[in-house]
Amino acid sequence: MKKNTNEILKRRSLFRYAMTAKHFDGLRSRLVTHFSFLIFYFSFLIPHSSFGVQRLYSDSRRYDALFLEAMTERQKGNSDAAFDLLHYCISIDSTRSEAYYYLAYYYSVLKQRETAMTFFEKAVELEPDNSIYLETLGNAYIAQRKYKEATGILQRFFEKNTDRTDVLGLLIQLYEQLEDYDNAIASLSRLEIIEGKSERLSYAKSNLYTQKGDKKAAIAEMKQLADQYPNDNNYRCLYANTLYVNGQKKKAVSIYDDILEQEPDNRTAQLALLAYYSDRKDTVRVNEYVERVLVNKHATTEDRIRLMRQVIADNEQSGGDSTRVLQLFHRMLNMPQSDAEIAILCAAYMSLKNMPNDSIRQPLEQVLQITPDHAAARLQLVSYAWQAEDRDRVISLCQDARQYNPDEMAFYYYQGIAYYQKKQLDDALDAFQNGISVITQESDPNIVSDFYGVMGDLYHQKGMDKEAFAAYDSCLAWKDDNISCLNNYAYYLSIKNIRLNDAERMSLRTVKAEPNNATYLDTYAWVLFQLGRYDEAVTYIDRTLENDSDTTVVMLEHAGDIYYKAGRHEKALEFWQKALEHFDDEADEPRQKEILIRKIKLKKYIKE
Repeated sequence: MKKNTNEILKRRSLFRYAMTAKHFDGLRSRLVTHFSFLIFYFSFLIPHSSFGVQRLYSDSRRYDALFLEAMTERQKGNSDAAFDLLHYCISIDSTRSEAYYYLAYYYSVLKQRETAMTFFEKAVELEPDNSIYLETLGNAYIAQRKYKEATGILQRFFEKNTDRTDVLGLLIQLYEQLEDYDNAIASLSRLEIIEGKSERLSYAKSNLYTQKGDKKAAIAEMKQLADQYPNDNNYRCLYANTLYVNGQKKKAVSIYDDILEQEPDNRTAQLALLAYYSDRKDTVRVNEYVERVLVNKHATTEDRIRLMRQVIADNEQSGGDSTRVLQLFHRMLNMPQSDAEIAILCAAYMSLKNMPNDSIRQPLEQVLQITPDHAAARLQLVSYAWQAEDRDRVISLCQDARQYNPDEMAFYYYQGIAYYQKKQLDDALDAFQNGISVITQESDPNIVSDFYGVMGDLYHQKGMDKEAFAAYDSCLAWKDDNISCLNNYAYYLSIKNIRLNDAERMSLRTVKAEPNNATYLDTYAWVLFQLGRYDEAVTYIDRTLENDSDTTVVMLEHAGDIYYKAGRHEKALEFWQKALEHFDDEADEPRQKEILIRKIKLKKYIKE
């Protein structure tokens, strides 16, 4: 007897542990009852029982212990062990539901859906009043599109959980899917009892009657709602809508007209009459109601967008005269705007019609007034200002973007370039440095690479070659085939006569990428010149001049220097003289002119 008492205490300890497990909430009550019964049976009946009763008790004890161990393994994440233990539980006692329930989940994870369903069904069969099992099985049926089976199970669940109106709503959807309109309507009526009569429920019930083909009941349902609120024109509109869809169009139109006499801006009645006259192909009345809806202060943005898209489509089909469309946009945009959608659609339409940038700019400006953080509209305005060469406007738009779109790198780029072209190098560098500060791993490598490339050019112009070369290195780290960067990097290295092998490698890549680009050919010719490969340099400087439609002073001077070093002094002199003739006192460096004059006078190459 002492041994048996120790086993009972041990089981009590296990059970206390199990009761703390989060997976046991739904089964706790059942196990407590079962375990208490076993203690009672053991204390009073075992000494007088037969061998069969002792075995029954022993199997039940083994089941409980193994099930608790399975749940412990489940908590630990040891799914294989839990799975095996649960199966062992079934082999001991196939009349207990909980092992089937948990095994069903494991079979679901294994994607053995039919087996999972069988186990869920078995759990419900063994414990038909368990709400958790019923709801789980119902959802499993829905997942497998077994809607008829799902309705039976969920109906049983709801009868035991009448506060679960969400399940009742789901049942209504399932019955409608099965075209079981009587049960769907009955379920809606139950929902009405719980929640009270409402527009939503009455409309849903009327719609079900319509689908069922019971027009009289559909109309009566909405009439009852309208009669309940006789001074609410919205309910009268719903009643009229029901009349309309059930064939009583004249009566419906009469109600709509009456509503608009009392309430001229009733959006619902206007939209209904618009649909009515559209069906009748009455263009005059359609245009009338389109305009009434578009300028109705109660119309939604969705209403206006939908109607304007239809107006635009019809207009394009009939010839594409934009006059009426633009007039409608103008009237709407003169009204207070809750959002920028109409202005955006207007700008898109004007762009479609290839209207001047100045015209499109107006709705885009309105977009920014309403939503100043609208990056796309701001970028389009930046583009228009750029095309107009209005660099100050570009700078202003981009400066505002730092407040509203601080993470949009394009604004820093355009602002930096605009400052660059205005020769405000410090401001340009500041813009690019601020842009670099918002780079992330998700940033577009092409844009980031260009940022560093332009920064390299800026640093070079400021005489900061160390910083320039570091920027070029960063540029190529983000995009190693940035051709513009490769060219400039190579050229500036060749000018300083350093890292010429690196310069030759980079410049060759640009020539291979764009073999007819005079700028890239000139850079490669000059790198070869600095490497002392004069004959090769002659070949590439000739190709440079062949492909250059607007020969520059630098290229002509390079040609003279290369030809001189290649031993062709007379030809070199000709190139230097041509370079001097092309010299622009306003654009070119004065020192360059002095050197050219000395080369011509001395008839020899002078190293700068």
